[in-house]
Amino acid sequence: MRRALRLRAERRQMMTAEAEVLVELRRLRARLPQLTGALTASADGLVLAQDAVDGGAESVAALTAAALGVGQRLADTTGQGGFRELLVRGEHGYVATYAAGGSAVLTLLAEPRINVGRLHLEARRSSARIGQLVDGALERRDPN
Repeated sequence: MRRALRLRAERRQMMTAEAEVLVELRRLRARLPQLTGALTASADGLVLAQDAVDGGAESVAALTAAALGVGQRLADTTGQGGFRELLVRGEHGYVATYAAGGSAVLTLLAEPRINVGRLHLEARRSSARIGQLVDGALERRDPN
C-alpha cells in the first residue's frame, strides 16, 4: 500500500513538469523536421508529455517501458553499464529511446531519411534537459 501511494505521489510530481517537457519536445521537433512524433514517459510506461505520436501514445509508452527493461538487462548482463539509448530501425523509419534522468525516457519516431548522427546529438541534449525537469519535479515532491 505504501509503495502504491509513493508511486502515485511520484506520478503527480512528474506531471507537474509536463508543460516544460512539452516545450522541449516541440523545440526538438523544430530542430529535427524528420521527426514524426515525440513522447516522454515514466520508466513504468506513464505518458508525461507527447507531441504528435500517432497510433496511441499510451501504447508507445507501454512498449517503451518494456523495451527499457530489456535494454537495461541487456546492458547490465553484457557489462556495458547503465541504459542510455536504444535505436530500432524499421522499414518505414526509426524508433529511438533515450534515458531522461533517473525516472523518465524520451521516445522519438523518425522518418527513414533522418541523419541518425544528428538524431542522437539532438536527442541526447533534449533527454538531458527533460531528465533535469522530471527529476527536479520529483525532488520538489510533497511530503504528504
